Amino acid sequence: MRLDTSQTMRLEQKMKLAPRMIQSMEILQLPVLALQERIDQELESNPVLEIQEPSASESDTQTESSDQDTSSDNERDLVVSNDKDRTADFERLGRIGDDDGFGEYMGRAWRVGVRRHMGERDRKLDAMLNTAAREECLNDYLHWQWSFMEADENVIRAGELIIDHIEEDGYLRTSLEALVESQLPWACMEYLEAALRLIQQLDPAGVGARDIQECLLVQLEQLPGNHDLEKRLVAEHLRDIELNRLPEVVRKTGQSLERLKEALAFLGRLSRRPGYLVGDRSVPYVIPDVTVEYSEDGEYQLRLTDEQLPRLQISGMYRRMLRDGAMDTNTRQFIQNNMRSARWLMESIQQRRSTLLRVVEAVLRHQREFLERGPKHLKPLPMVQVADELGIHVGTVSRAVAGKYMQTPRGIWPLRHFFCGGTETAEGESISWDGIKLKLKDIIDGEDKKTPLSDDQIVERLQAEGLALARRTVAKYRKLLSIPPARQRRQY
Repeated sequence: MRLDTSQTMRLEQKMKLAPRMIQSMEILQLPVLALQERIDQELESNPVLEIQEPSASESDTQTESSDQDTSSDNERDLVVSNDKDRTADFERLGRIGDDDGFGEYMGRAWRVGVRRHMGERDRKLDAMLNTAAREECLNDYLHWQWSFMEADENVIRAGELIIDHIEEDGYLRTSLEALVESQLPWACMEYLEAALRLIQQLDPAGVGARDIQECLLVQLEQLPGNHDLEKRLVAEHLRDIELNRLPEVVRKTGQSLERLKEALAFLGRLSRRPGYLVGDRSVPYVIPDVTVEYSEDGEYQLRLTDEQLPRLQISGMYRRMLRDGAMDTNTRQFIQNNMRSARWLMESIQQRRSTLLRVVEAVLRHQREFLERGPKHLKPLPMVQVADELGIHVGTVSRAVAGKYMQTPRGIWPLRHFFCGGTETAEGESISWDGIKLKLKDIIDGEDKKTPLSDDQIVERLQAEGLALARRTVAKYRKLLSIPPARQRRQY
């Protein structure tokens, strides 16, 4: 075997992402709240970066200097004169408490002291004070009620085990047989069944049920009055009710259709997910990154909602430190690296603003009819088309709109909502898939509920409007809109 070495030349193309480019893409993808958090983290870790607040700092400086001047003037005024009786000085000392100037001086001094104190507050303490309290969950609420229950010790332990397995919506989807297999000495079927019966008496009504039928029956048991018909409907005819076979239910129960409708209306007021009645289900707070407003001259004005973001700058103190020739190499390297990181961050934020504005302007050019006439007139707009118009990569467009919202005269919408596919009508007009869904919904809303339209009939209605869709496509969109089939939409 022969081993040798040789040198060869090869020409190839490689793409390597520099750290600066990676950071720019990360900043571009962040919504305004996440960008605010990223800036706060950088301000804490990078000593070179600081917030530019010239007006606030100048006013504070002027206030402190005026306070010092006022204090020195007062000290000079209180110097004892050559008056042997010192009458004027004593009269001035007696009027100090009633002097408005003194009170104003003390107020300014107090405010300056507060500002100095606020600058030294503990950041961890501020974070703890600003953290929202943990919301009470269903299991905690049930454990609190169970602590007042009087029963056998083994039943109490079995109840605690069952409560731990109750899900957020209030249902117990873990079978009692599976809990018995936990091999705990008190986890036998007798104790578990007794504990479950007691748990189903707790608040909210219906908690601890294993299916929708048991949930409704438990709620009916706890309600005052006679509900025999409602209990019978839930226990024996729930499947027929789900399929809207009311004539069959009337025949089996012997009740009139009007009485049956009253019972069904009463059942409709019961809770299908009793666990959601406990605790606050907070809706996520959306802050739009872009605002579009209609101006008086008939044009739409675009504005980025990033006014709350701080203006950043590089500290002048560290700039002056770099000009010090006596600084050691390690310190100089540390400052230079942090300055480079700070510049990258500020340039990335500016690049994010520019890219986001360009993308949204392109969206507004294509979706003007959406703003003027409503969601039905949303046009198909692929991201590739916008990327080609702006001369950027399609991935840049995707990152620019990811997780961001736009506030329009038509409401607040995700930016991704304006990038969608679609088709053309018989007249050659482009229409998005969301617009087709809205047309389908309008057709179903306008139908005769006693003879609702089938999917084939809906296809014919859409074809009359110039939209050629398959029946399975209509059925898929109907399910996406949570619209039941014609059999279940029929009203008797």
